[in-house]
Amino acid sequence: MRVSSAADKSAKETDRSKGSKARAVADALTLAVHEHRLAPGLKLNEDEVGEIFGVGRTIVRSALQMLAHDQLVTIEPNRGAFVAEPSIREAREVFEARALLEPRTARSAAERITPEGIARLRAHNKAEHAALDRGDFGTALRLSGEFHIEIAHIADQSTIAEFITQLIARSSLVIALYWRRPKAMCETHAHEALLNALERGDGATAEEMMKGHLLDLLSSLDLREAPPPPQTLRDALRP
Repeated sequence: MRVSSAADKSAKETDRSKGSKARAVADALTLAVHEHRLAPGLKLNEDEVGEIFGVGRTIVRSALQMLAHDQLVTIEPNRGAFVAEPSIREAREVFEARALLEPRTARSAAERITPEGIARLRAHNKAEHAALDRGDFGTALRLSGEFHIEIAHIADQSTIAEFITQLIARSSLVIALYWRRPKAMCETHAHEALLNALERGDGATAEEMMKGHLLDLLSSLDLREAPPPPQTLRDALRP
C-alpha cells in the first residue's frame, strides 16, 4: 500500500510538472502573438517548438491545445498547428464583443478604483510610451492590451476579465492582419484621457471614452470584403 501511494504521489508530481511546463510554453507563445513576433498563418512545428523551449513533444502538444482553446492556434489534422488567421467576420465579432464588455467594465473600474490601481495603470501607460519612444512597437502593443485587461481586474470582474483577456489576444491577430495605420497599437492619448477619467472616479465619462476608443480602433482596421477573383480569362482582361 505504501509503495502504491508513493507511486501515485510521484505520478501526480510528474503530471503537475508537465502541466506547468506546457503552461510556460503556451504563455511564451501567447506573448509572441501579442508582440506580433508570430505572424498569423505561421506553422508551429512541434519538433522546432520543443527544441526552442527544451521540452518534449507531449508538452508541446499540450501547450498547443491550450492555445487552440484560446483560439490563438488552429490545429489541422495531418497538417499540424498554425497561428490563427481570423476572418473579416471574426475580426468584426472580436471588436463587437469588446464594445459590449469593456465600456461597462470601465465604468465599474472608475467606481472601484484605488490609488494602487491608478499606480498600476500609470506604470503600464509609462512603459507603453517608453516602448514607443524606442521603436519597440511589439512591446507597446502588448502593454496596450494589458492596460485594458488591468481595467477589468480593477473592476473586480474576474469572469469578464477572462473573456477580455481572450479577446485582447484575438485582437492582436486581427491587428496583425487588418491594421491600416503605420503602427499597430492604441492611441496613447486615448489611454491617458481614459486614465484621468478613472482617477476622477467618473464612471460615465470612462464608459463613453472606452466606447469611443474601441470605435476608433475598429475604424483603423481595413475590414472591407475583397472583390471576388475573375472567373474567366475574358473577365480578367476586360478593360
